[in-house]
Amino acid sequence: MEEAKWYVAHTYSGYENKVKANIDKTIENRHLEDQIFEVRVPLEEVVEVKNGVKKTTMKKLFPGYVLVNMIMNDDTWYVVRNTRGVTGFVGPGSKPVPLTDAEMKSLGIKLDNVTVDFAEGDMIAVVAGAWKDTVGVVRRIDLNKQTATINVEIFGRETPVEISFAEVRKM
Repeated sequence: MEEAKWYVAHTYSGYENKVKANIDKTIENRHLEDQIFEVRVPLEEVVEVKNGVKKTTMKKLFPGYVLVNMIMNDDTWYVVRNTRGVTGFVGPGSKPVPLTDAEMKSLGIKLDNVTVDFAEGDMIAVVAGAWKDTVGVVRRIDLNKQTATINVEIFGRETPVEISFAEVRKM
């Protein structure tokens, strides 16, 4: 199986979040979760001072660009390239060039493989984030996204929730 790499898609300026949402929806509709793993709009925290008041805001690191972690093939290329708002991939002609490890590191995207001490079916506790103090059974583990999906009871119904490896521990 081919290895997933990060590619950069060029978008119309201001359409980055819309492109991310459209690609995510297409992944779900076409069941490409095993080929396109993640879509990111890189953000950075910026402190602005207006009228003597400090305000922290999130600004796009690369306006007009979206990062896509995927296995490059004809289907995935077609899906991303033909998403409304995408003008093309970064690379010569129609051949996308993946980001190097050094470029990924400078963006703060971890490439190291994380090993976890739990498996599907194990009971885990959420120790941080929005679901802190929640307990659930692991339904799925996604090593590419570094997340675990657990079922949580909300309003009397079992609901799948995706949680980062950093936020959980085995019980």
